[in-house]
Amino acid sequence: MRTRFAPSPTGPLHLGHAYSAILAHDMARAAGGTFLLRIEDTDTARARPEWEALIYEDLHWLGLDWPEPVLRQSDHLARYDAALDDLGRRGLIFPCSCTRADIRAALAAPQEGAMPTEGPYPGTCRHRLLSDRRDGDALRLDLGRAVAALGEDGPIGGFTETGPNHPGHHPLSAAGLAALHGDAVLGRKEIGTVSYALASVLDDATQGITHIIRGADLYEITFLQVLLQRLLDLPTPVYHHHRLIRDENGKRLAKRDDARAIRTYRDDGVRPEEIRRMVGLA
Repeated sequence: MRTRFAPSPTGPLHLGHAYSAILAHDMARAAGGTFLLRIEDTDTARARPEWEALIYEDLHWLGLDWPEPVLRQSDHLARYDAALDDLGRRGLIFPCSCTRADIRAALAAPQEGAMPTEGPYPGTCRHRLLSDRRDGDALRLDLGRAVAALGEDGPIGGFTETGPNHPGHHPLSAAGLAALHGDAVLGRKEIGTVSYALASVLDDATQGITHIIRGADLYEITFLQVLLQRLLDLPTPVYHHHRLIRDENGKRLAKRDDARAIRTYRDDGVRPEEIRRMVGLA
């Protein structure tokens, strides 16, 4: 068993991060496996060295350890570009200049004769060639071509889920992928060369990850990631999507919740074992 905790250095870790990291660490150790740390720092506009340093401090304080060196995504941009190039040569991605407002308008008032769409993107730029990409364009997966490239009838792969909410085997279907993701963005200029979905798939394969333990808020993106694994001939790990840590109003914690930052608890004299009790892992 090889699993990982993969935070972004864009703010302080909070109790939700503590729960996810401790759970992955404990599950790996219980299985005699390996727990890895990965720094997902392709969001160059918000990633900061001081936040990355704090990640190490907080996790060590919680009693977690991992093999060195730590994989930092900013050191592997060429690998992500190579995957996008591969998909591009196969005609599976296209450039898109649509803004969120453009997409909302197109979905609200489709043009007469336009092709219907089941997903969150209306296909406005699907006709464009990759050679037509302009500065600032996103790169989207052409879902129809991607599914056709696998050349399969019926389910197009699937994954095993061991988390509390959706245990069992989950097959992928073209209709399900269209409804959840449509022509998903795989590359975006303003946040780096690659999306989270694609970068994490490539990193998991590079690091030999066998089990992915993460929050339930990432359950739906798993279907897109498994499709990318199929397209890029990469292994599919076992997934475990755990419960989320929420505030007193039932809202999922975010990095802006400084009052629940691990650093704040450390400064207040809280002990690591108390953090475990607070998140239900004692």
